[in-house]
Parts: sequence; structure tokens; C-alpha cells
Amino acid sequence: MSQGIGVVGLYVRDQDEAIEFYAGKLGFRVHTDARNGDYRWLTVQHPEQPSFQLGLFAPQAPTLDEATARTMREVVAKGAMPPLVLMVDDCRAAYAQMRDRGVEFTQEPIARFGAVDASFRDPSGNGWKMIESRREPA
Repeated sequence: MSQGIGVVGLYVRDQDEAIEFYAGKLGFRVHTDARNGDYRWLTVQHPEQPSFQLGLFAPQAPTLDEATARTMREVVAKGAMPPLVLMVDDCRAAYAQMRDRGVEFTQEPIARFGAVDASFRDPSGNGWKMIESRREPA
């Protein structure tokens, strides 16, 4: 029996805005964009990780009642959710490229703990930590 995690979801305030950010600014590609009435199943993939999808979901019925959905939108907008981590080969180069694409960073690249990291948020408030992969000494 084979098992594994294929999709990890996060709540976004507007799925079209999320596509623009994740595909247009971060370089992800849309994997699935399917609708069932008012519900939309939207996932993106990083081009170097085709077996993993990031779900960009609106907090709404049938998953949540309206009061809970409203609370979740507020919590996400405040940046209260745990950050996602994007691993990159060169944090400073990725920072420059993403900044040029319009990504607004909350922390510029900093060398610490044996690596370089930077932070940004998506338009919904979800936090991201971008960390340079540690290179093994030659």
C-alpha cells in the first residue's frame, strides 16, 4: 500500500488573486482549477516538485459555516497561521528576482544559523520563510 501527502492547503481571501501571486510572482503553475457550484478546488505546483500540490482554498461552505469562515479570513489576514517554507539554492538571488516580480518582503535576506533566509507574505496574509538550502562542504 502506497501513501503520501499530495496536497497541503491554505486559506486565501480571493482565489483569482492567489493565482496571480503564486503563478505570476512565485513561478508556481496551476495544477487543478475545478468548480462545483460555489466551491472551487484550486491547486498549484512548484515546477521542481510535480508530486506535491499547494491548495489555495477559500474558507467557505461546505467546509466551514459562515461565522467560522469569516473568523478564518480574519485570522489569516493577521498573519496568524504558521509560515510555509520555500527552499531555494540562493536566497539573495531569489529575493531579487521575486522582489522584481512584485513580491513584498517583510524581511530582507539575513545570514544566520548557517544559512540565509528572508520572509514575505502572500496577499491573503499567509507567511512564508524563504531559506537557502545548506550546501555540503566539498
